[in-house]
Amino acid sequence: MTNTTVQAPTVEPFESGDDLRDLAIRQLQERRKFRTHLIVYVLVNSLLWLIWGILFAAGGPWFPWPVFPSVGWGIGLAFHASETYRAGLSEEEIRREVARLSGSS
Repeated sequence: MTNTTVQAPTVEPFESGDDLRDLAIRQLQERRKFRTHLIVYVLVNSLLWLIWGILFAAGGPWFPWPVFPSVGWGIGLAFHASETYRAGLSEEEIRREVARLSGSS
């Protein structure tokens, strides 16, 4: 059995303004997508609750069935928010991980 060492790739900080601009554009696009998702969530769930309220007032079902799509979709929305707004990796975190991986060979 051969003992081979795997060298971790080096990570360079952004040096050019074009890289930063591209990153900024991607982040802004992701935030815009999340805001659209949030608006659709609020509008659709408001409509579902309004329908339930009208049916309930007319003597219809007492059980608040819109809770299921609201909670289910809300969980997905929370994951989308965490993906969109989570902090990026710092250089220190990257260096620590590279050191950990190179030391475990």
